[in-house]
Formats: sequence, structure tokens, C-alpha cells
Amino acid sequence: MNTDSKFLKSTIIVAVATILLLLIPLLAMQFSSGVDWSLFDFIVAGFLLFGTGLTYVLLTTKVKNGTYKAGIAVGLFAGLFLIWANLAVGIIGSEDNPVNIIYYGVIGIGILGAVISRFKSRGLSLTMFVIALILLLITAIVLIYAWTQSADFRTNELMAYIGVHGLFTFLFSISGVLFRQAAQDEAGFRKISG
Repeated sequence: MNTDSKFLKSTIIVAVATILLLLIPLLAMQFSSGVDWSLFDFIVAGFLLFGTGLTYVLLTTKVKNGTYKAGIAVGLFAGLFLIWANLAVGIIGSEDNPVNIIYYGVIGIGILGAVISRFKSRGLSLTMFVIALILLLITAIVLIYAWTQSADFRTNELMAYIGVHGLFTFLFSISGVLFRQAAQDEAGFRKISG
């Protein structure tokens, strides 16, 4: 199968998967008043899901290194999940809290790092670790603020906040480890074949 037909087939699979995933909230709306998506919600969700899937296809179609593909998958999933959570419920307070815009900056740093590194394993590893570090710094800043300035934060909210940031830090770190391993695999392959 040539690269063009493989790309087309993969793009169709991503489109079908996007539609199937969007059917879940559509069906849930028929049976539960707790799920109330607008047309705009479906458009944004479709864009995010299809865009993430298509990005994976674009970045991995010609790649043979499975560890690199896994790093891309975990990194993209973490980014998608971070954006989705921020849009749906917000990470600091509600989705309407303007402080949450910082997380789009985190994603922007990831995109910038990927482009600067030309999507090479070593640079992507560094980028994922930088994102994880930034998330830890954001967590520390919010915790310091909560403990010194604000009586509004309750212990349960702080624990949830730590847990959410811990999850995102873990996911981006795993992606970084996978890219680091992919870089080592590539260096080893060059040594053997060189």
C-alpha cells in the first residue's frame, strides 16, 4: 500500500472514529437531562477529536519507530485531554475563570517546541518534560496562593487540583520518556547501520 492510500485510509478511520465518539453525547442527550450539548459544543468537540487524530496520522504515517508513535499518541492525548477538561469544566475553578487561559499557553509551548525540534525524538522529549515542569510550577504557584491568600480553597478542591495536575504531569512525562527511548533507539540503529 503506498503512502497516499495509507494516509487516505487513516484519515477516513479518524473521521469515522470522530463521528462515532460524537454519537455518545448525542445519544446520552436523548436519555439524560445532565448531558446538554449545543451545536457549538459538537463542532468544537469534532474539531478537537478529528484534529488530534489527523495530527497523529500526519506525524506517524511514514514513521516505523513504534516508541516514537507511542510518544506522539500519549502527548496528543494529554494535550487533547487538557484542552477538553479546560473547556468543559475548567481546571482552576470553573471554565469561565480567566486564569485557565494559562493552559492554552502550555499547549502553545508544546506546539512551539515540536516545531522548533522539527518533530525529532530528542527535541520532543525535552518539550514534553518542559510541559510537565511547567504544570508542576503552575501547581506550586496555585497552592502557595491558596494557602497564603485565599480562604476560598477547600482541602477537597486542593486535593482534586493536585490530582488533576499530577495526572497531566504524569501523561506528559510518559510521553517524554517514550520520546527519549525513541531517540536512543534511533541512535542505536544509526550506530549499528553506520
